[in-house]
Amino acid sequence: MHDTSVSMDHPMDHGRALLQLGVVLFMLGLLTGFALPAMENPRMGLSSHLEGLLNGMVLVGLGLLWPKLALGRLSGALTFGLAVYGTYANWLATLLAGFWGAGSGMMPLAAAEHSGTAVEEALIAFALLSLSVAMVLVAGLVLWGLRRRDLAAPDR
Repeated sequence: MHDTSVSMDHPMDHGRALLQLGVVLFMLGLLTGFALPAMENPRMGLSSHLEGLLNGMVLVGLGLLWPKLALGRLSGALTFGLAVYGTYANWLATLLAGFWGAGSGMMPLAAAEHSGTAVEEALIAFALLSLSVAMVLVAGLVLWGLRRRDLAAPDR
C-alpha cells in the first residue's frame, strides 16, 4: 500500500506540498469570486480573487521548480514557510479588506474611498508589509537555489 501523506522529512516533500497548497489557494481564489457581491468593497474582493488565483499559480510553479533547487534543509524549510505565508497572507489580507471595507492606508486604488477601523487597517498593513518582505526573501532564496548544483552540495 502506498503512503500518500507528506512528512516533510525529505526535501522533495516540500515540492509536493507546494503543489497541493497551490491548488488549494487557486481554488480559494476561484471561490472568492463568488463572494464579491457580499463584500463591503467588491473592488478589493476582486483583488483578493486575483491574488488567490495568481499566488496559487506561484506556489504550483515553485512546487514544480523545487527539485531543481540546491537548498539545504534550513534554507529549504525557510523558503517553503515564507512562500506559503506570503501567498496565503496576500489572499487573506485582501479578502478581509474586501469584507471589512478597509485597506485605504496601504491599497488606496483598490480600497477607493473605503477605510476600516484603526485595528483593521493595522492588521492589513502588517500583513501586506510582512508578506512583501517574505516574498522578496523567497525570490532571493529561489534565485540562490538555482545556482549550479555541482558547485553547491546541499546539506540534505
